Amino acid sequence: MENTTVERPAKHTDNNANRTEYYVSLTIAIVIGLIGVFIRFVPDVITSLNQLGSVFSWIANIAVLVAAFLAFKVVFAILGFSKK
Repeated sequence: MENTTVERPAKHTDNNANRTEYYVSLTIAIVIGLIGVFIRFVPDVITSLNQLGSVFSWIANIAVLVAAFLAFKVVFAILGFSKK
């Protein structure tokens, strides 16, 4: 009996989620967020910086907000909601 399967061409998709710059950007956003979290607790570890606790909190909050903005921007670009 003869094999009657038909060769199909490869399916082409417009999925660009595997682009390297997305993962690099997400990694940078995660690192910025982790740095912000660690900065928040520096005055608790180094007690001589207790009077600067609010400054460290401000810096940490800004770093976490920047990281969240970058992460959302990259995720929405992967999903296809970015400007074209």
